[in-house]
Amino acid sequence: MILSSVLPVNAALSVGACAAYAVSALLALRSRAGLMQSLLLCAWALHGLVLLFNLLGWGGQALHFGFAPALSVTVWLVITLYGLESRLQPQLQGWAALAALGVAAVLLALLFQGNALHPSASIWLPLHWALGIASYGLFAAAVLNAWLMTRAEKQMRLAFDHSSAIHPGVPLLALERMTFRFVLAGFVLLSATVLAGGLFTEALYGAGKTAKWDHKTIFSLLSWLTFALLLVGRARFGWRGRKAVRVLYLGAGLLLLAYAGSRFVLEVVLGRTV
Repeated sequence: MILSSVLPVNAALSVGACAAYAVSALLALRSRAGLMQSLLLCAWALHGLVLLFNLLGWGGQALHFGFAPALSVTVWLVITLYGLESRLQPQLQGWAALAALGVAAVLLALLFQGNALHPSASIWLPLHWALGIASYGLFAAAVLNAWLMTRAEKQMRLAFDHSSAIHPGVPLLALERMTFRFVLAGFVLLSATVLAGGLFTEALYGAGKTAKWDHKTIFSLLSWLTFALLLVGRARFGWRGRKAVRVLYLGAGLLLLAYAGSRFVLEVVLGRTV
């Protein structure tokens, strides 16, 4: 927990983003869409400014990165992608859950800033991180879509069982297509991240640094193999529905353990900075 190193402006932006997210979540639960969207847009913008302070060193703050900033960027990307999706599919629901995730992500990043960037690290390291985080965001958006797809399927089954009317929503096939578009895009970025980390370790992390078989590497490769299996299974064997969703959840869980999970153990549980 590194509250003492947080700049006042950064702290104020974080508190403002949390408050806006929290109020927008309450408005979403009360079905006040207009005001909710305005507040959520405000929260999203404040959240983005917080990320710029943390990851780009705005305001003279040293560059930091760790499990909490990684989760914060991932949630911000998911909200961004979901907002873009909602333009194409206005029936999408789930804003209250996303706003609640925004509160948790910003608070965690405020309390746990992570480690300062090592002076010997390459200027390309933030780009390497950005690729990895972008893949996190795309897979997280795929998981969110898969959850919405599963919920919609359950609602349809309940409606049929009780012979009740089915409320119009996003078609299951449309959700499925969006889910696998996110999976494919995330897989491409994850592949680039894994290759860059394996082939250019010394260039990214400084002289004398070599690739090693640590928890991050192992879980990253396991998640890559899982997503590759999912894409091959869909293309060759027509995987869909619950089977595809289970494999997606497995891959996302392994990817979460690859960086955010391992860094959480190092930074919070073990109290180590390397």
